Amino acid sequence: MKVGILGAGQLGQMLAQAAIDMGMTCRFLAPPGETCVEGLGDLTIGDLRDAAVLDRFAQGLDAVTYEWENVPVSAIDHLRRRVPVRPGPESLRIGQDRIQEKQFFRSCGLRVQAFAPVDAPRDFRMALQAVPLPAMLKTRRLGYDGKGQARVMDARDLAAAFEMLGGVPCILEAFVPFDAEISLVAVRGVEHDGTEMIRFWPAFRNEHREGILDRSVSPASGMDAATLHEAQRGVREALRRLDHQGVLCVEFFLADGELIANEMAPRVHNSAHGTMEGAVTSQFENHMRAVAHMPLGSTEPRGVTAMRNLVGSVAQPQAAMPPGTFLHLYGKQPRPRRKLGHVTSVAQREIDAIAACDAAFAALQGQPASARG
Repeated sequence: MKVGILGAGQLGQMLAQAAIDMGMTCRFLAPPGETCVEGLGDLTIGDLRDAAVLDRFAQGLDAVTYEWENVPVSAIDHLRRRVPVRPGPESLRIGQDRIQEKQFFRSCGLRVQAFAPVDAPRDFRMALQAVPLPAMLKTRRLGYDGKGQARVMDARDLAAAFEMLGGVPCILEAFVPFDAEISLVAVRGVEHDGTEMIRFWPAFRNEHREGILDRSVSPASGMDAATLHEAQRGVREALRRLDHQGVLCVEFFLADGELIANEMAPRVHNSAHGTMEGAVTSQFENHMRAVAHMPLGSTEPRGVTAMRNLVGSVAQPQAAMPPGTFLHLYGKQPRPRRKLGHVTSVAQREIDAIAACDAAFAALQGQPASARG
């Protein structure tokens, strides 16, 4: 089977590695910029809005997927006339607009914080009436890793925040004083006979630094089974309404024992990188299984997994790793705030998994063994 992947970053790299292990071949199409997929398949650099480029890319492919949530929806619509694309365009349409995303979450039975559109200064007054302060003003599109957002502490801040974000359409969201951030990562497959299968990996508890994911631990602690089950029911509903085939991540705030849906990613997700060693079947393999209409693999954990991102630089990439830890470097050039790799550990106890992961992180950054990083 030959699968096309839109995008050629680290997620495309890990998807292709999983696909090749299953006997598939890959082809990539990506916009200009650094890539991480050398030796993993044919690569075309081109405009994803160019019909001729898309047509050449689609020739001979059995299916197409994407590793990047800002792929133009028009590209998916064009490709679908030639080859199956999984997930489909609706997942992108919803995930690319924060207002549509919040409305969609509500329709699926998921809790969300108060929010209001801010498309122009004329919307300031109504938004401030609908959303209690403090709040976050975010661009409706293209924000990630802490980009495209500003805090609004009082009414006077809103105009300055809107101007700072470029005066583009935004969303004002009530600030949530959360206890933790939680990712629910699921995969939906549809076999050749039409049989549907949805599987969840254990929830991930996430910590961020300067808006970028720093650490994920799974299974997540700190919430009861009923709360988790209710959120999973909403994610199942989302998968079905979108007819989503592949991995979907929904990120939540855990606040006062409730899970409040924040945003979704219609693709494999950074918080679930630990599934490569910490689950029977990784998110990357199961995504490609769903794309290929193959039966899904087990998402059962092998223990407790901790993962830390390597961001900006890696001082000692050749450092010896502690037992039970695993290093993944993406081959990207160092740059501030850029994800260059990740390190994971798997143990039977959370405290041991975190300690081993932190020790590996410290060694890679040339820090004392006791440093958290």
